[in-house]
Amino acid sequence: MTDRPLLVYDGDCGFCRRQIARWRDLTGDRVEYATADEARPRYPQLTAEMVRAGVVLLTPAGETITGAGAVVTALGGWRLWAYRRVRGVRATADFVYRLVARHRHAASALTRVLSGPDPGPGTAAIASWVFLRLVGVTFLVAFVSLWTQVHGLVGDDGILPAHEYLLWAKDKFGSGCYWMLPTVCWLSTDGAFLDVLCGAGVMTAVLLVLGVAPIPALALLWMLYLSLCVVGQTFFSFQWDSLLLETALVAVFVAPTDWRPKLWSLPRPPPIGLLLGRLLLFKLLFLSGVTKLLSGDPTWRDLSALDVHYETQPLPSWIGWYAHQFPEWFQRLSVANMYVIEIALPFLIFAPRRVRHVAAAGLILLQVLIAATGSYCFFNLLTVTLCLLLLDDQLWRWILPNNVGDRIAVGPRSMAVTATQKFTRYGRNTAGGVVLLISACVFARETGYGGAALLSKTDPLRTINGYGLFRVMTTERFEIVIEGSDDRLTWSEYEFTWKPGDLARRPRFAAPHQPRLDWQMWFAGISPERNAYWLRRLADRLLDGSKPVLDLLADNPFPDQPPRYVRFIYYRYEFTDRQTRRRTGHWWARELLGTLTPPIDRQ
Repeated sequence: MTDRPLLVYDGDCGFCRRQIARWRDLTGDRVEYATADEARPRYPQLTAEMVRAGVVLLTPAGETITGAGAVVTALGGWRLWAYRRVRGVRATADFVYRLVARHRHAASALTRVLSGPDPGPGTAAIASWVFLRLVGVTFLVAFVSLWTQVHGLVGDDGILPAHEYLLWAKDKFGSGCYWMLPTVCWLSTDGAFLDVLCGAGVMTAVLLVLGVAPIPALALLWMLYLSLCVVGQTFFSFQWDSLLLETALVAVFVAPTDWRPKLWSLPRPPPIGLLLGRLLLFKLLFLSGVTKLLSGDPTWRDLSALDVHYETQPLPSWIGWYAHQFPEWFQRLSVANMYVIEIALPFLIFAPRRVRHVAAAGLILLQVLIAATGSYCFFNLLTVTLCLLLLDDQLWRWILPNNVGDRIAVGPRSMAVTATQKFTRYGRNTAGGVVLLISACVFARETGYGGAALLSKTDPLRTINGYGLFRVMTTERFEIVIEGSDDRLTWSEYEFTWKPGDLARRPRFAAPHQPRLDWQMWFAGISPERNAYWLRRLADRLLDGSKPVLDLLADNPFPDQPPRYVRFIYYRYEFTDRQTRRRTGHWWARELLGTLTPPIDRQ
């Protein structure tokens, strides 16, 4: 009899030895391992035929378990729970085990191809270390970008003052407003307090980059950014704002509990953290691809979306101008490749090591191409950050210089845990299970299978979300040009820093900064009626000469005093072709469609 489970295997089988090495790393000293020759003197009931047919587990209670049941019992955890309780899992596992046992040589060769020569399960300590630092960098970029605009957007002299919004919400929803709009700005919305929130976000992001108290830092960053997103109203309705909040939640499950950074000795990330991170990446990419097909948009179905995308996207780059000139066959091939990357490759996120690395390369390549042709703020950086969770330490050591990779030590998998560690692990796994449940509801809602009832309770937190960028393609580019005048005869244009305006100005890169007013003007061009309220508020601020709002623009054609009138002019913009640009120097051509408003004055 043994005081711990003993897993007996065929020592002459190379495939068996490789798998035992994987399982030994997962179980540590909780399970004893022995070859048949080593175990038979102690357990004469073990026959050679029994062990050649599959592994045998001998338990302290005297049970003898064989095959797939022996493996899942030894590994324990969710595998054993699913094997015992989920219908169909036992039969499937037993069938697969018998199939592999009968074809060990083929299975061994396939495993080497998919996972490489290292038999271990692979660790992701370096990937997690880099992931957490890049999450900190992304938050740093987001808070700095916001700090430069917050007063013009939602300050007291901004376009949509936060204090007016919160007063309206309290009057409309009563005490329910605090859950519907979870923000610390209920305490104050003056300019100094907004500066404190942004400044605290910047400093906390730096702490996360340095690895200081990562879990408290992530919790604080989540709270600060959510608070600003809530009062940001229409200027914070972007999917990457929600993605950043959800990534912060996932990062809490990945982060170590240490308060001080360890440069050369890295703890292993909790498995629930890696699972949540990879599921978030899968959800982001798969939903972004499949919702394009489910939307019914004809340009996605006939592969013509990229014929217009580069010129109609919110903030094109000059590289996007060149991409727009490619022939139709190339644009259609590009859309087909995008579908492969967004819909097929995400399933490889859960594949063995080498296949997972191939998936990461394809997903990162897509983000690089998107970032090259348009400015999508910190979205591409954040998506690449999630992709890094697919790379294990073996690859990182190959990427890093030898004098760095060889010095990094990954902590052992600890099996003997204290009561505090056990409580922390249980709490993380339980909370992670809740996140998985809500994520499943989100996935169901986005693909048309329900789930909305539960999500109505969690949506105010903006933290577990559905995604679907450009599910409906914009086929024409409409721009609103703002003009001011003192006499209603001579009109001067307000020039924006980033969005198209001057026909001869080369499209610029704004990322990772997000010029939120420029972005929102793109939505206003698509539907002026739906954006009429804040457009009128923008006109009022220009007539007032509001400095915070004017600071959001490239220049002020009325530097001495505000104009007496402003108006909104409606244009259709298109990229020029090579001949036109060579002749005129213009990147854009535009057609006047009309005047959206009569001259607006202060009354």
